[in-house]
Amino acid sequence: MLQKRFKDCELEVGCDEVGRGCLAGPVVAAVVLFPSDFYSDLIIDSKKLSKKKRIIAEQIIKENAIDYSVQEVSPKKIDEINILNASILAMHKCLDNLSIFPEHILVDGNKFKPYREIPYECVVKGDSKFLSIAAASILAKNYRDDLMSKLSKDFPHYNWESNAGYPTKKHREALVNHGVTIHHRKTFNLVSKQLKLSF
Repeated sequence: MLQKRFKDCELEVGCDEVGRGCLAGPVVAAVVLFPSDFYSDLIIDSKKLSKKKRIIAEQIIKENAIDYSVQEVSPKKIDEINILNASILAMHKCLDNLSIFPEHILVDGNKFKPYREIPYECVVKGDSKFLSIAAASILAKNYRDDLMSKLSKDFPHYNWESNAGYPTKKHREALVNHGVTIHHRKTFNLVSKQLKLSF
């Protein structure tokens, strides 16, 4: 059973991001604020849910959250400021977009930058420990997966509708055969040495 709160306060938000390890597409973050008495067994770490269950969970999240936000940071910006800073920027953009000022911020992982002097706590594997972070992981993943599927229609060689921009063998092979797109992160190791040798 996931924990509802880290601190004893009403306005605690959970933050998570997806897409840090991808070769293409934006990094996407989400922030969720639940009422203190809300709980649902269907909301767990997004990595443990099927697509169908994630869609159901997203509906539950949006119907019950006091507030939520999903934001992205582009591949170009990732190349400019690096993926860690871009991930934190995406979370800050989510917090900027909330209509309610939080009292405490829960962040998945071990790195964050202060936001408007609001206290925060980084929690490693927080999406498997806290309800609000798990909810944020679901919203971020659904948003990003849908986005990559849409982008895949214009760039079908890269199989983004299946790999969401992650470095699968097919994705790297497409990079060797078809080159880099406007959606790729130019500062990442896009093609492995092994693939270069095999073509």
